[in-house]
Amino acid sequence: MSQINLQIGHKIKTKRRKLGISQLELSKKLSISPSYLNLIESGKRKINVDMLLKLSNELGIEMSDISKKADTNLYQNLMDLLGDNLFENLDITNFDIKDLVETNPLIAKALVKLGDNYKKRNQDIVSKVENISGKFIDSRKNSFPGEVVSDFLQENENYFPKLEEFASNFFEKIQSNNRVGYTSICEYLFNKHSIVVKDVVPDEKKPFTKQFDDRKKIFLVSDYLTLETKKLYAGAQVAQLEATKIIDEYLSSFSFPSEESKKLSKVALLNYAGAAIIMPYKLFYEECIKQRYDVELLQNTFAVSFEQVAHRITCLQNPQMKGIPFHMLRSDVAGNISKRFSLSGIEIPRYGGACPRWNIYKAFTMPGKINAAVSKMSNGDKYVCIARTVEKGIGKHGMEKTLLSIGLGCQVKYAKDFVYADSLNLNDKKSETPIGVNCRTCDRMDCQQRAFPPLHKKFDIDLNKRGISVYVAD
Repeated sequence: MSQINLQIGHKIKTKRRKLGISQLELSKKLSISPSYLNLIESGKRKINVDMLLKLSNELGIEMSDISKKADTNLYQNLMDLLGDNLFENLDITNFDIKDLVETNPLIAKALVKLGDNYKKRNQDIVSKVENISGKFIDSRKNSFPGEVVSDFLQENENYFPKLEEFASNFFEKIQSNNRVGYTSICEYLFNKHSIVVKDVVPDEKKPFTKQFDDRKKIFLVSDYLTLETKKLYAGAQVAQLEATKIIDEYLSSFSFPSEESKKLSKVALLNYAGAAIIMPYKLFYEECIKQRYDVELLQNTFAVSFEQVAHRITCLQNPQMKGIPFHMLRSDVAGNISKRFSLSGIEIPRYGGACPRWNIYKAFTMPGKINAAVSKMSNGDKYVCIARTVEKGIGKHGMEKTLLSIGLGCQVKYAKDFVYADSLNLNDKKSETPIGVNCRTCDRMDCQQRAFPPLHKKFDIDLNKRGISVYVAD
């Protein structure tokens, strides 16, 4: 049984199931028997180029996606997990991890779930001890439900066609001059559902962003919010009233470890639908192509925020109108990643912060300005990355806002279609920024910013000699 055949077979099976197609249906379209398709999906039969072409057409996926060697996100998640000090004496290398991901991806996913569960239980114990003792013990507690949301979005490639269809149909009902305004959504909620939308200033002692009273048919929206956020919430409220069945159908296809993570994913899908209403797929896609993904211009075109545009750009995965495969992440000044999604192939860490050389952190040194860079991974892959800070929080004098950084990027081969690459010299190797994923999984031994020893290499501290970091003697 070839490792490559096993891996391709698993991808075909996963995509077929995601589309709700039976083996019998697909085998008829491919003019092969169901038993032969079963052998292909089990990795027990070789797949020729003609069959790969047929499969890619029937399942709506690129041949390169079927045949690429590893799930980079799963690989990185497992690298992060096994980079824990708990496994330090096992001498597990990055090659061992890659082999497991390529040959047994389901086992790899199971290990990541076990790791999540272990860390959550460990942190629950820490929290209980903190509550009992009144002492602060650990500041590194992660929001695991948030990580599950990222997994859910990643598994669906951040594209939900039924919600896109719902949003497009709704857009056609209320659009004016090819745009949707906050007032028009509010008027729809009143005319269709008898819901009154009220913009109010919340009580300082009980601040909120939005509140919906189903019994009184009142939707309160805080004046602490920007108009862009109000518009998104109004769109999400429409989805909550009219697209819950569609959303529940998507949620039922994923195995959630807790009710909390499932509810948080539902919120994510409601916001997804809200964004699809104010930035409808076809119109948004056409503007992205026309303006070469100029985020600032797209902000003005659709009257939305920088973060909303960046997030929406990653959703353009309709096979008939497919955008550039981007990655996106959001981080605070402490390096905590609160959003992560990657179609570009770049690896984003699951636990802890990313490499300090990523320009998402450099953006904090020049708030409000877009920082563009060519980032080069240790395996030679290059990405055009942009980053800019955004403010989040209560819009009121005397209230301090949170500063976050939004990162967006794609493979360098798409540079000609990405306007921010125009200011970069793609042929100048000296201008490239060497980056890794994080210190534990990075094999760059010439990095002055290394904070931890690499997972794949043994090290010894030389008292008489030190390289550019304490973990490098040469």
